[in-house]
Amino acid sequence: MPDRGGGPTGPRIRVGRPSRRARTLLMTLGVLAVLAMAFVMFAGFWTDWLWYRSVAYSSVFTTTLWTKIGLFLVFGLLMAIAIGVNIWLAHRLRPPLSAMSLEQQSLDRYRMSIAPYKKWVLLAVTALVGLIAGASASGQWRTWLMYVNGTSFGQKDPQFQLDVSFYAFDLPWYRFMLGFGFAATVLSLIAAALTHYLYGGLRITSPGARATGAATGHLSVLLGIFVSLKAVAYWLDRYGLAVKSSDFKATDNWTGLRYVDANAYLPAKTILFCIAAICAVLFFATLWRRTWQLPVIGFGLMVLSAILIGGLYPAIVQKFQVQPNEQAKEAPFIQKNINATRDAYGIDDAKVDDYEGQATTEDDTKLRAAANTAASYRVMDPNVVSPAFQQLQQRRNYYQFPRTLDVDRYKDKDGKEQDTIIGLRELNIQGLPKRNWINDHFTYTHGYGAIAARGTTTGTNPTGSPDFTESGLPSTGEFGKYEQRIYYGEKTEQYSIVGGPQKELDYEEDGEKTTSYEGDSGVSLSNSFNRAAYAVAFSEPQIMYSGAIGDGSRILYNRTPKERVEAVAPWLTIDGDAYPAVVDGRIKWIVDAYTTTNGYPYASRTTLGDTTADSLTTNQRAVVAQQNQVNYIRNSVKATVDAYDGKVKLYEWDTEDPVLKTWRKAFPGTVEPRGDIPQELMDHLRYPQDLFKVQRELLTRYHVEDPAQFYSGSDAWQVPDDPTNKEPGSVPPYYLSMKMPGQNEQEFSLTTTFTPRGRPNLGAFMAVNADAASKDYGTMRLLRVTSTVKGPGQVQSELNGNDDVAEFVRNLKGTDSDIEYGNLLTVPLEGGFLYIEPVYTRGGNQNYPLLRKVAASYGSKIVFENNLKDALNAVFGVEDDGSTPPPDSDDPPPGETDDPPATGSAALKKAIADAQKAYSDGEKALQEQDWPAYGKAQEALQDALERAAAAQPKAGSEGDKADGAEKPAGDAKPEGDAKPEGDAEPEGDAKPDSSAEQASDQGS
Repeated sequence: MPDRGGGPTGPRIRVGRPSRRARTLLMTLGVLAVLAMAFVMFAGFWTDWLWYRSVAYSSVFTTTLWTKIGLFLVFGLLMAIAIGVNIWLAHRLRPPLSAMSLEQQSLDRYRMSIAPYKKWVLLAVTALVGLIAGASASGQWRTWLMYVNGTSFGQKDPQFQLDVSFYAFDLPWYRFMLGFGFAATVLSLIAAALTHYLYGGLRITSPGARATGAATGHLSVLLGIFVSLKAVAYWLDRYGLAVKSSDFKATDNWTGLRYVDANAYLPAKTILFCIAAICAVLFFATLWRRTWQLPVIGFGLMVLSAILIGGLYPAIVQKFQVQPNEQAKEAPFIQKNINATRDAYGIDDAKVDDYEGQATTEDDTKLRAAANTAASYRVMDPNVVSPAFQQLQQRRNYYQFPRTLDVDRYKDKDGKEQDTIIGLRELNIQGLPKRNWINDHFTYTHGYGAIAARGTTTGTNPTGSPDFTESGLPSTGEFGKYEQRIYYGEKTEQYSIVGGPQKELDYEEDGEKTTSYEGDSGVSLSNSFNRAAYAVAFSEPQIMYSGAIGDGSRILYNRTPKERVEAVAPWLTIDGDAYPAVVDGRIKWIVDAYTTTNGYPYASRTTLGDTTADSLTTNQRAVVAQQNQVNYIRNSVKATVDAYDGKVKLYEWDTEDPVLKTWRKAFPGTVEPRGDIPQELMDHLRYPQDLFKVQRELLTRYHVEDPAQFYSGSDAWQVPDDPTNKEPGSVPPYYLSMKMPGQNEQEFSLTTTFTPRGRPNLGAFMAVNADAASKDYGTMRLLRVTSTVKGPGQVQSELNGNDDVAEFVRNLKGTDSDIEYGNLLTVPLEGGFLYIEPVYTRGGNQNYPLLRKVAASYGSKIVFENNLKDALNAVFGVEDDGSTPPPDSDDPPPGETDDPPATGSAALKKAIADAQKAYSDGEKALQEQDWPAYGKAQEALQDALERAAAAQPKAGSEGDKADGAEKPAGDAKPEGDAKPEGDAEPEGDAKPDSSAEQASDQGS
């Protein structure tokens, strides 16, 4: 009997195959693991498809997807075939017997180990390089779509007389193809050489010939293809000179040919093309000659020519022809660069006028009257007053306003358009009373209401606060009735699940209530497959099994306006500042979008992220996301996002833009015609800030159109640093309704200032018509200052050193308050420049800014007063005579009122009411030890008493009897008046102070 034991230690354990049940279990687990991994990868694709379908832009998803798949397959397959064929061919051309040498003997073991798996190795190598190449090619979907859908610009470059579309749409694709060809050739050459070496076709240390004839021919063909591609590269480089960037003292980021390019590099590239073509023929001839001698000589000649002709010769031309007389040599090319840059950035129509910068009249009365209509001076700075909105209108800790509010235009109850500060009360998930999954994603789902205030007046509760025209929760005011729920906003970044069994927190006139979303936005979670996909995509398993999700449940995500527009139009560059508008009973986010290219010949490049930064972009608003360099930009699309249902609409804006036409061909039906823009929406469209900042940066140099002056830089400007902000950075542009010289009416404009490079004085002022409803929309005007005028930094420095300011700051220190400067507005006025700056205080008993003072400067005079009207009176030394209504006053001129401007029962009653209110404010401030407020109240009290004295009718008059019959002043509270409290403020009062002071003096 055979020994079945395990030796002296016991029976031997027999190791056999796993049981059928174990094998089945392992196979099941393996299949489940593969399916789970596949579902995880599929979930992202499926949720993307569902989202695009929910916003009705599924064509964008499918077009992009199929383009990527097509490029992946085509170029992946081409690369795999190129590598596979050359490996197969090298193996096929191997010598029948390897040389008997130590080198070949050491390779035998590798050949033997590979032999059983040759096909699998070939497939693995080709598949790997194919996958890599395909993935790389799929990233070029934009380049391909622009190439196949390219639209003519109708303009030709000045050097080669080719349409600009060749450089913008065709040349990038040719360069990609050329790069792919180089990669495929080099990888094929390496793979073929390794295969030839492994199988004896190439020898390194063995005696005799280093390569067989077959290997020589094969590798020669590959080298010939490489050199042929190099010849094509030299030819394309000729056209590339038109979009080449280089260092040039005349300007940063110079693009296009210069003298040395046109007269040295261009001929050199042509010569090198010819040499490379001849060299390629020599390599191909090796198939018959079987010798490397001529190809190597040709290749060496090509390398030497590249060094001498392509490098040394241009350096000699630059040194001995250009540098001795650079300005004259470069002048024609500078002119081409100026023309192309101005056209590419849309600044070719910017009109530059000389402006003295000094008052053209010494009549202070005329200046004071002109100041009333020169601009609607915005004393409410949207970059400062957001904390006041937050404190006065937040109403709940789980709501918030953006740190920078927006400026828009709305009509008041009398139909008069006014600059308005607006912000939305958005959801702040960090402020929830209790954080959990249900609260975060089901109960607290949306913000509520738009809050707006006049930009030119202040409120009285408290004094210096915003003058709200839309306020409350729910909000009420001049906007009328509209959908106030905000499910999509700049601060709404988390997902929410709405419309199902779980109710949401909401509001109505009598307080809190619950609601359920009734919009059609979002993706349905009614079926288990979608729930599973989102549970995986969001890494949130509760989505799969939570009882809070049921029939009607919809998931909302990608909720910021920028995200939504970028997703449905991935070919657009998005402005950094979306702004809200109440349009046709809905809150709409308006998003400016740009088409760009980096291939406009001769136009200098700019980096968008750097150019659009200013002193406020660090923390308060996002700049344009793309950091890419461009040399052509158009605001070609105006997009809207509905704050309630998230619906995205893209409207054509620039009807002549060839880049937009190209993308509309690639994605038909995604952009609606400009004629479909509703008029109510048109009234709120404006000139975008980021485009304006790009243009103003270019205009610091490109306002000069003379090549000699441009080269010297004698008239170069710079955007000054913001003197009102502690953070470093350029002064931001300001929206402002104002009149430029020669204009009869105010226009909603976007403005900025320039200083001469390296100097602080004012160099120029720029304004663009920002009202999209105006026929002059986009018209740029630059005022070049021809005399020495104080710049923004100098004005701010003088203000900081003003005695009144110093005393004001000393008083603030005693109340633990800080001073904050608002926007320093610059307004052209009668040949000079008027500076207006609101001054706020924060601290003490209030943790938000209140407007306390207004500074003004004109010529050499600077003043610091309690309000805008007093500041204008003081800076011109003349009080308003009432002939012209003050800025944004709702009162008619004095001659049109029923009572005389400073006398009569109405004036007396108003003065007594103001006195009573000022006394109450003073008592309150005294109790709270708010000394600045107490001082302001005392000043208001004195002013009201003086007006009351001046308003007293003469003894025995009928007015005397009438006054005696009036009710006490307490019945006429300013808070209850239907007019804005600007009527009670000096800025908004159309009644002249001069007459009141004269009457007071006579009474004294």
